[in-house]
Amino acid sequence: MTTPARARALPRSVRLSATVGVLVSALVLGACAAESTSAESPSATPGTTASSEPSPTVTAEAPPMAVQPLRGTQVSPEAIAGPALAAKIDNHVGARPQVGLDHTDIVFEELVEGGLTRYVAVWFSDVPAEIGPVRSIRPMDPDIVSPFGGLIAYSGGQQRFVDMMLNTPVHNAIHGLADDQFMYRTRSKAAPHNVIVRAPELRAAYADIPPPAQQFAYSQRPQTASAAAYGNPAAGLDLFFSAKEGRTWRWDAGSGRYLRSQNGAPDMDSAGGQLAATNVVALSVGIDWTYGDIPKTVMVGSGPAWIATGGKVVQVTWTKSARDAPIQLTNQYGTPVYLAPGNTWVELVPNARGGSIAVV
Repeated sequence: MTTPARARALPRSVRLSATVGVLVSALVLGACAAESTSAESPSATPGTTASSEPSPTVTAEAPPMAVQPLRGTQVSPEAIAGPALAAKIDNHVGARPQVGLDHTDIVFEELVEGGLTRYVAVWFSDVPAEIGPVRSIRPMDPDIVSPFGGLIAYSGGQQRFVDMMLNTPVHNAIHGLADDQFMYRTRSKAAPHNVIVRAPELRAAYADIPPPAQQFAYSQRPQTASAAAYGNPAAGLDLFFSAKEGRTWRWDAGSGRYLRSQNGAPDMDSAGGQLAATNVVALSVGIDWTYGDIPKTVMVGSGPAWIATGGKVVQVTWTKSARDAPIQLTNQYGTPVYLAPGNTWVELVPNARGGSIAVV
């Protein structure tokens, strides 16, 4: 390679200085390029920090929830659909253990003739394949069932009582008459304690009937229910419907529920477990003897009541203003009291003729 004449004319020291200057400029330009590249993309070198803005964190919104109207639990709105199913359930010794009582949302126990009791049980959130045995209707049942709407299944009764039930906003499914295709007699029990209802099929036939209205006020958590928060510690309740028919409810801390016994023996369900409730509501009620030996529980009115929840009991006032109105539970200031989320048994205990309620 031939060196230009001017370059040859320069002193050696000048040529070396120019060469160094070129190299230094190249190094500076290279460092600037590297710094620019580093600012545009995260460095792979440990200990360096990228200068890009952090991405915002996206938090998914919780799906909307609704209150299950007969249990007070939080459920998706889609779960609240179809009618409530009530049934007149036998409590004769020949009917025990009953089918499906362990799945109920609300159960009412009422006095019938002979000092015995029967149930009006209501299913909505947890409907088993079968329920029963169902028996005949009684004069207080229209007042109990009307606030729920939906359906009621039973096995007939005196025509005057059937007519009373037909004159309600509730669809009547009657063994031997309306919707009999959803009922049958089981061979595992003797008549008349053996009429069983195919519950999901009956509800599906009337799926267009709207869901029930909420019956009680509920707290969001068990510990904030009125009895649990403000009641007195107690083992439970002792109830007598007559001189010979006693019921006990005892708090079981292990399960967080009250266990039920009848006449000194555990009250078992058809699955082999003892019947239990989150809330036990005992209403002191009057009895109308207009129908001779068939007592009618007076449901439209008011009186004292006791609520057992969470190992504590509180005394309240119950009020029911009309047949179609739900039972209202209020404290001494007239403020609504709250049940815990879960199932409830409502004991309609006579205030005379051997009926009594005791907190133990």
